[in-house]
Amino acid sequence: MFNSRFYYPVFTILFLDFGLTVAEFSILNALWAATIVLAEVPSGALADIFGRKKLLVLATMIMVVEIGIISFVPRISPSLIFIVFSINRILSGLAEASASGADEALAYDSLVQNNLEQHWGKVLAYTTRFQSIGFIISMSIGAAVYDPALLEKILTFMGVVTHLTQETTMRFPLYLTFIMSIFALITTLQMKDVNLDSSTGKALPENKQVKHAFSLTLKAGIWILKTPFVFVIILFGMLFDGIIRVVITLSSQYYRLIELPESVFGIIGSTVAMLGLFIPGIANKIATTRSPSFGLWVTFILSATGLFGMSRFWPYSGLIPALITFSAMYFTGFFVSYYVNQATASEQRATILSFKGLSYNISYGVLGILYALLLKFKKENINIPNPENIVFMDTFVWFPGTFMVLFILLLLLYVVWFKKKIAKI
Repeated sequence: MFNSRFYYPVFTILFLDFGLTVAEFSILNALWAATIVLAEVPSGALADIFGRKKLLVLATMIMVVEIGIISFVPRISPSLIFIVFSINRILSGLAEASASGADEALAYDSLVQNNLEQHWGKVLAYTTRFQSIGFIISMSIGAAVYDPALLEKILTFMGVVTHLTQETTMRFPLYLTFIMSIFALITTLQMKDVNLDSSTGKALPENKQVKHAFSLTLKAGIWILKTPFVFVIILFGMLFDGIIRVVITLSSQYYRLIELPESVFGIIGSTVAMLGLFIPGIANKIATTRSPSFGLWVTFILSATGLFGMSRFWPYSGLIPALITFSAMYFTGFFVSYYVNQATASEQRATILSFKGLSYNISYGVLGILYALLLKFKKENINIPNPENIVFMDTFVWFPGTFMVLFILLLLLYVVWFKKKIAKI
């Protein structure tokens, strides 16, 4: 309910149809990532001390507000739209930071309490499949209600004759997500904390002071630096996640430029979500039977193939490399979560996972800002009317190029430095 948002299949074009530019869109998402960077780790430490449920309830409360303000904002001026969407991005970042780490920690410790932690890989596979079902539903409906022509045909078939415009229908996915946020809040209110002390198995005391959060944060950061295996997993994870997530954020604009109609965006989103029905099973088998390096190369090949294919902007068939790229995101999420949780003690799990989220969003934010600057530079040096689409296509090759350069640098760092300290990767 927190992640399956009805506006995801039209995410980019929704912002653009509100009157924002692609560069402003990139800046807003960099602001979102920067907010998470500032709030991610402290929120994870607070979750470890005061309870994961409280942070999840806070996350869904913020979600209600952040979706509500853009659902009902009047389009009276571009400056107002930008301000309101900036507030939305900040609140969304706070919500994401509050939930990140706390959700996985609560789930994993629930298994520990029942001596079932060895089944974490299966739990990840099952929950990813359930989330994929949620994505399929929200993607299909979200894109359908965004398209006024398609919605008119559906209503006419049902005997309702009406005239709809994009001005009206572009808010429908937001309204549905606003309703979903209320259900998400109700769900988190019914959760139960399972904060266990790793040495005694007893519930952690609730009278911890806030200063404990900062000492726990420092302790967790030092632990990551002293644990090369976890450190290198997070570094590779932030590369894959950062590049692919920026591309996914811009995917609806990409679909427009490969000549796909908006009415099929939901079907595409559902197809991407369906990948989550079987990829976690494959990833779990790889994680339990092969070395982490094997999973790394599988994810690299998928990412590189997909990104280079997308940069060609093939009409219609450009959807294939997009699906390959998005499949790499599922492998990245599974492998990083599997290995980091496996190597982390319960009392600092939410904090460590928050560091993971922190690194991901630093990567996403920096890449988003750099891409926004690149768009601005290109736009200023092209003398044609409405250059947005041409600039977008010309600059897209930056993604596979940046990915390859950073991957090679990380690989060299691993070979030269980390491999000496890691027995098996």
